[in-house]
Amino acid sequence: MRLEPNQFPDDPRRLLGGRYRLDRQIARGGMAEVWLGFDTFLNRQIAVKLLKPQLVSDPVVAERFRREAIVCAGLNHPNIVAVYDTVEDDGRQAVVMQYIQGKSLRELLDRRKRLGPLLTIHMGAAMAAALDVAHRAGLVHRDVKPGNILLTPDGKFLLADFGIAKALVTSGEDLTHDNIMMGTAKYLSPEQVRGKPLDGRADLYGLGLVLYECLAGKVPFLGETDADTALARLQREPTDLAHLRPSLAPQLVRVIHKLLARNPDHRYATGEETRIALVQALSAQNDHTTSMTPPSGATPPKPMRRVMTSDESSVAQIPGQPILETALNATPQRAVRDPRVQKASWRFFSLPPSTKILSLIAILLGAAVLFTATRSNSSQQTDSSVAQGAIVDQSPVTISRMVSFDPNGDDAQENEAQIWALRDGNSKTAWTTDCYANQFFGTKEYVGVLMEFSRAATGTLQVGMKNGPWSLEIYTANGAAPSRLEQWGPRAGADYNTRRGVAQFVIPSQAQFVLLVLREVGTSVQCSAKNPYQGVIQDISFNGA
Repeated sequence: MRLEPNQFPDDPRRLLGGRYRLDRQIARGGMAEVWLGFDTFLNRQIAVKLLKPQLVSDPVVAERFRREAIVCAGLNHPNIVAVYDTVEDDGRQAVVMQYIQGKSLRELLDRRKRLGPLLTIHMGAAMAAALDVAHRAGLVHRDVKPGNILLTPDGKFLLADFGIAKALVTSGEDLTHDNIMMGTAKYLSPEQVRGKPLDGRADLYGLGLVLYECLAGKVPFLGETDADTALARLQREPTDLAHLRPSLAPQLVRVIHKLLARNPDHRYATGEETRIALVQALSAQNDHTTSMTPPSGATPPKPMRRVMTSDESSVAQIPGQPILETALNATPQRAVRDPRVQKASWRFFSLPPSTKILSLIAILLGAAVLFTATRSNSSQQTDSSVAQGAIVDQSPVTISRMVSFDPNGDDAQENEAQIWALRDGNSKTAWTTDCYANQFFGTKEYVGVLMEFSRAATGTLQVGMKNGPWSLEIYTANGAAPSRLEQWGPRAGADYNTRRGVAQFVIPSQAQFVLLVLREVGTSVQCSAKNPYQGVIQDISFNGA
């Protein structure tokens, strides 16, 4: 019986297994077709993977396909695409799966080229947890790649296509054809290339390749042909990720390079070990700031922060009043020297020796006469010095402009109508982000606030966060404010805390523009259970040095 999409959709004779309607084909690979379908019993959308007819003719392949699907159906994890059922209909083998409305990581990388470290760690930890469950169940995925990692609209990552590649590869059937390596050669482990027995560590190598690509914007091994690409990992080590993206925390780089060890014994042993290492790298990435050589060998000051005490946090709930730092002590002003005195001194010491002697005699003879005049004119000279020094602008530096910063959003703004609350001095008002499904702003990765000072200055920026955890970064610029985050250059500071409180950043070099970037935020009572995460900032202040 041949199934035609949308032909008598509710006729049991036209339903797969008398239950599942096939609506339209949504994907096609070398081994199977994927259809968007509908479960007429449970009234829900499904995805149906159909083994291709030329593979069904081998009963060994068909049976292993079915058995692997049954094993996968026993995997219960929020980051694994669920398998609902297996069906044999008119000789066709089918697997009925959870339908994911979203896009693949491959699509996201094709559009964005590379991802931020926090979103990459979030994805990697989810995949490591999913792989750990599968490995403990005796399954090796064998095809961990961006195309098999799905991203839902609420920011959740799921691993798809479990076990199918393994069943086909081990069947003994010659499945090689022109396209069999397309999209997979880049993500093979060294032991797969060598044809060695595999265990879960082969999947962890594939995950390392995916993490590397997310951060570097390219895979570490790529040749002119699929064979060249596959063999490259046997011939050399991957380029140091720290050289390609210096802003990454060293601990995160070490985790990824350990996953990419050619010897499986040198990798993490399990998915759970990998997940823990990535979670620890998350804290390191939050604390990491880009190392820069300061001018004249000076050591730049470190960003300071103050954590609220439990008493303070109990006072200020949403809405409430965070307790801000006291202002820094004013720096004593330097004495202003009269430039006329400096010029006179220079002219005197440049005279010939004979002229200097005559000048000294004249000064001594006139000293008595000049003494009284000098006393009477001293106050006038002081006034003159002050007047000469007044050309330096001594007025306090203020934040003259604030706007939201959301280049990955639809309109490049984030609740712009609330931005005034950041400097109104009212403890009952706040600027908030939109509500998000995860703490990393979904696929946007960040939102922020752009500030312009009344003039370029150094000083201390204070940000009152009304919920936690939070992860913040600052960037500085002069002349003009870039429209994209990657154009701002190295970050000037970063801070992280699990509780509400005040973040304090020292801006050590002259800057006219400062960009505050929110990388992670906590839950908010103002949001729904579906989208519970929201950044809430009461106010932002600046104290010029």
